[in-house]
Amino acid sequence: MGAGAPGGAGGVSRGPGRGGLRASLAGLTTRGRSFLAAGTAAALCAYVLGQGELLRVGLLLAALPLVCVLALHRTRHRVAGSRRLTPARVPAGAEARVQLRVDNVSRLPTGLLMLQDRVPYVLGPRPRFVLDRVEPGGRREVSYRVRSDLRGRYPLGPLQLRLTDPFGLVELTRSFSTYDLLTVVPRTEELPAARLTGETSGYGDGSRRALALAGDDDVIPRGYRRGDDLRRVHWRSTARYGELMVRREEQPQRSRATVLLDTRAVAFEGAGPDSAFEWAVSAAASTLVHLLERGFAVRLLTDTGSAVPGEGGGFSSGGSESAEASGLMMDTLAVVGHSDGAGLSRAYDALRSGDGGGGGGTGAGGDGLLVAFLGDLDDVQTETAAKMRGRSGAAVAFVLDPDRWAGRPGGRAEERLHRLRETGWTALAVPPGAAFGDLWRQAGSAPLGAQTSGGRS
Repeated sequence: MGAGAPGGAGGVSRGPGRGGLRASLAGLTTRGRSFLAAGTAAALCAYVLGQGELLRVGLLLAALPLVCVLALHRTRHRVAGSRRLTPARVPAGAEARVQLRVDNVSRLPTGLLMLQDRVPYVLGPRPRFVLDRVEPGGRREVSYRVRSDLRGRYPLGPLQLRLTDPFGLVELTRSFSTYDLLTVVPRTEELPAARLTGETSGYGDGSRRALALAGDDDVIPRGYRRGDDLRRVHWRSTARYGELMVRREEQPQRSRATVLLDTRAVAFEGAGPDSAFEWAVSAAASTLVHLLERGFAVRLLTDTGSAVPGEGGGFSSGGSESAEASGLMMDTLAVVGHSDGAGLSRAYDALRSGDGGGGGGTGAGGDGLLVAFLGDLDDVQTETAAKMRGRSGAAVAFVLDPDRWAGRPGGRAEERLHRLRETGWTALAVPPGAAFGDLWRQAGSAPLGAQTSGGRS
C-alpha cells in the first residue's frame, strides 16, 4: 500500500514486512474473536465427549476468522492510494479541495473499505468514507474540503484505510506513507492606488539609474551587436579587447521597498484572528502583494533582522523569480510567530547594512520605501525607529497600541507617533478592527509627518 505525492498517482506496497501476519491477527473484531473462541471451545468439548458432529462445527467456527485474516492480509498489499490537494496555498478563510483516489491493483475484488484521512482539528472533522466494493483494477474517487481561519502550515495525512471482510470478523487499519502540506497564508486586502511621500512607481524615469556614473573610465562596455548605433562605440575598450565594443545602454532598475514587521512578543497582546498581531501580519501581506503588483523589488524584514527573500541583497527580482519570491514571503508570513527579542536594533542594522543577513549589496536607502508595522514602542525603540527613517527615501509606519486593542485607555502611543512624525515618518495609529485599505489611502494623502484621521481614530 502506498500514497502518491500531491497531484500524482500512488504506488503499491509489495510484500509484507516482519510481523505482518501477527498484526493482521490483531485486527480480529469482537465478533471474530468470539467466533474463534466459540469454535475452539466446541472443538475441545467435542474431542472430550467424542462428538464428531460438534467437532466439525467447532473447526468451522474457528477456521472462518482465520481464513478472513489470511484473505485480508493478502489483499491489503494490493491497494494503492493517492491524494490531490488543490490549491496547496490558500488565504485564511478560503477552502481547499482534497481528492482521494483508491485503486485496486489485485485480481480479486475488495471487501468493504472504510477510508479516513487525518487532518488537524482546525481544518474540521476527520473525513470518513465507505466504499462497498472495488472490482479488480477498479478505482474509486472521493473528495472533501478543508478550511481554516488561522494561518499556518497543516499536514494532511497519512491516509488510513480500513479493510473488513463480508462477515465483519476482521478489520485491518493501514496507513499510507506520505502526506501533503496545506499552507494557509494571511488574508490580503486589495489596496487603493496611493502615492506615498517620496515614492516613485516601480519603473520609469523616476527609478532609472545609469550604470556608468563617472565618465568613460567607469563605462561598462559590451560587444557590438548588429544594429547598434555606431555613435555608441567605445574606442578605448575596442582597442583593449581587439573587437568592436559599445557603451551599454541605461537600464531601468526597480525601485525597492522594505516591509518591516514587528514580531516582538512584548509589543503585542492577545491571540486569535482578531488580535493586533494578526492584523499586522495580514496588513504586511497585503502591502507585499500590492507593491509587487506595482513593479517594486520587495523584501520582508522582521525585527530579528532576517529578510525574505535572502538572496540578491534580500530583494525580489523580476519575472518568474518575483513570483517565487512572493510565494516565499507569503509562506513565511503563514508561519511567522512572536520573537523573543525586546528591541528593533537588529532590524535597524539590517537596513543600515543594506541586506537581510549581513551580506553585501546596496541598501534600501536613498529612494527606497519603508513600510513598517509596529507594536508597542518604548522610548528606546521609538528612537531606533526614528533612525530608520534616514535609511529610506520614504517611510510609513502603522503603529498598533496594545492598550487600545485591549480596551484600555492609552496615552503613550500618541507621544511615540509625534516623535516619529518629527523625524519624517508618515505615522498612523491603528485602532482596533480598522480597515487597512482606508489607512493606506490616508497614508498616501497625508503630508510628510502630518497627523491623519487614522491617528485620531
